[in-house]
Amino acid sequence: MLSPETLVAFLSVSLLLAFIPGPDNLFVLTQSTMQGWRVGISVTLGLCMGLIVHTTAVALGVAVIFQQSETAFTILKACGALYLLYLAYGAFRAGPAALSLRGDAPQPYGRMVARGLVMNVTNPKVAIFFLAFLPQFVSPAAGPVTLQVALLGLLFILATLVAFSSIALLAGAISQRLLRSERAQIWLNRFAGAVFVGLAAKLATAHR
Repeated sequence: MLSPETLVAFLSVSLLLAFIPGPDNLFVLTQSTMQGWRVGISVTLGLCMGLIVHTTAVALGVAVIFQQSETAFTILKACGALYLLYLAYGAFRAGPAALSLRGDAPQPYGRMVARGLVMNVTNPKVAIFFLAFLPQFVSPAAGPVTLQVALLGLLFILATLVAFSSIALLAGAISQRLLRSERAQIWLNRFAGAVFVGLAAKLATAHR
C-alpha cells in the first residue's frame, strides 16, 4: 500500500487545491452567504457525492491503463499535463471573481444536495482533473492500482469536505474579505497557476 509520506503529501496538496478559489468553492461561498451555512454544507455534501462517482470511474480506468498499455499511459500523461497547463493559464489570466450577494429564498437542503451532486457529476473537467492528478501518487509496486486510486479519491473527498465545510461555516468573514480585496483574489489565482504548473511538470516526468 502507499507509504504514509505519500498519503500525507497527497492530502496536503488536496487541501491546498480545495481552498484555492474555483467554481465549486465559490458556489459554496455564495450560497452560504446568501442562504446560511446549512445550505453551504448541503451543497458541499452533494459535490462530495459527485466525487465518489468520479473516483470510481477513474479507479477502474486508471487500473487498466497502468496494467495493460504503456502507450495509453503515455497519451493519458501527456493529455493530463496539457490540461493542467491549461488550468494554470486560466488561473494566471483570471481576474477577481464577481460574487453576487443577491439570491432567491432559501432552498430545501435536499434540493441543494442534489444541485451539488448534479453540478459535479455533469462536469467533465472533474473527471479529467482526477485522471491527471490521482495517478501521480500511484505506484504499481505498492499494490493493486484500483485500491490505491480509490484510497486517494477518498482522501481527496475528505479534504474537499473539510475545506468546503470550513468555507461554508466562515462564509461571512471570507466573503467580505474577497469582496474588499481584489488584489488578494488575483494573487490566489497566480498561486493556483503555480501549483498547476508544478503538477503538470510532475506528471510529464512520471513513469508507469
